[in-house]
Amino acid sequence: MSVLSRTTRLLAAACTAAAATALTVSAAAAAPAPAATAAPVSSNKVVQQLQAAGLASTIALSNCSASLVRYPSSLDSDRAMMLTNGHCYEGGFLAAGQVLVNRASSRTGKLLNANGTTVATVKADLVLYATMTGTDVTLYRLNRTFAQIRSTSGGLNALTISSSHPVDGSAISIPSSYWKTTYSCAINGFVGTLRESSWTWHDSIRYLYPNSTCQTIGGTSGSPIVDNATLQITGINNTSNEQGQACTLNNPCEVNPDGSLTYTQGQNYGQQTYWFTTCLTSTNAIDLNKTGCLLTKP
Repeated sequence: MSVLSRTTRLLAAACTAAAATALTVSAAAAAPAPAATAAPVSSNKVVQQLQAAGLASTIALSNCSASLVRYPSSLDSDRAMMLTNGHCYEGGFLAAGQVLVNRASSRTGKLLNANGTTVATVKADLVLYATMTGTDVTLYRLNRTFAQIRSTSGGLNALTISSSHPVDGSAISIPSSYWKTTYSCAINGFVGTLRESSWTWHDSIRYLYPNSTCQTIGGTSGSPIVDNATLQITGINNTSNEQGQACTLNNPCEVNPDGSLTYTQGQNYGQQTYWFTTCLTSTNAIDLNKTGCLLTKP
């Protein structure tokens, strides 16, 4: 995708940037199953405000940005999760229509604090869900619980994935762990159908453009979109029209209801994430057959 492909062209500069340090991939051992009586993950408002102001709980990958995330109903003893784009999957771009569910993984990343300092290395053992169809997401299960990561990272709490559709006009922040930079943006409507090369996404988030504080670049793929009012994740940054072309790789276009196309060079987009909460069981497992589930099925 446009945001990821630009990473390749920026690698020379990235090699001298701390945010682009190569990561070591290693196998992760499974953690014990969560206890049924665990207490909810802390949602201390002051802590969340500090996180929203910086890079706390973001995760730097070798090619993209990511974040430490939880569902609204996650428990301290649940396995922690890492969220990034589908096109940031370690196996490369997923084909149109392809969906991965419960796929083994040994992905690692560097967990950052508010100042962008690495405080821990996190390791995945499973891709819970990944696709580039309908949306553009990869959700990993990590090999440690939320409580374990918090105890070894200076008290970092995971960012909460909102259970609500984002609101047009909302002020948002996009913290990129790859570049250790936070972009200030605003939502400028939603795109029913967004197309880029062979991939199609729905109900995509359009950023206000032009906006000098919101020109996301290569490496910002996978950054969480944080609603400034709720301090929850309302989407995930994923693409931009680079050359002003229509519907080609690196040049997403908006497909209007009448079939006409709209495309603007420099226009950036993100994808919805509340879809995950529409597919959860009572034990926080993803059930793609659940009534009302919005995630793309295999």
